[in-house]
Amino acid sequence: MHVKSARFVISAAKPAQWPSHPGPEVAFVGRSNVGKSSLINTLLGRRRLVKTSGRPGRTQLINFFSINEHFMLVDLPGYGYAKVPKAIQKQWLPMIEQYLLQRSNLKGIVALLDIRHLPSAGDHDLVAWLEHHGLAYQLVLTKADKLSGNGRNNQLRKIAANLAMEPAGLCLFSAKTGLGKDRLWATIEQWIGI
Repeated sequence: MHVKSARFVISAAKPAQWPSHPGPEVAFVGRSNVGKSSLINTLLGRRRLVKTSGRPGRTQLINFFSINEHFMLVDLPGYGYAKVPKAIQKQWLPMIEQYLLQRSNLKGIVALLDIRHLPSAGDHDLVAWLEHHGLAYQLVLTKADKLSGNGRNNQLRKIAANLAMEPAGLCLFSAKTGLGKDRLWATIEQWIGI
């Protein structure tokens, strides 16, 4: 994928605020601080298009980014971070579910997991929810550079077994080294028909 242009479009909390456009969309979802913003920036070859933070729970709205004026990447709020006020947490789930189930432009979902940890109950719930609704998704293990080659492969196998799936179904990714970038773009291109 050659990214000629990438721009922030809007932050939205409800469907009336979603941008109106005919192009496809790909959404990114995962626990707070799993690396969604860094992954999107790496895919786009931009350092600061999507704001990153060391503090979990910073993304609180659905953020839309136009790519090549053809399709959008959509950054969803993270889940599972207890220090975000409960009132905000309660708003996130319906907002995310509404987007994932009602957005006709949505062609695929990139679901992120941190390779350093076995999937949480929330991660299992997400995968089961995506399966239940028949949504196209790709599981990505972020922060792969944090583990050595053997440690990375062992953890990949453990996570795959924990999720009752084949290791080949998981995409290793590193925002630092670019590992997995080409594979993930290939999946996205297939979803959006490029």
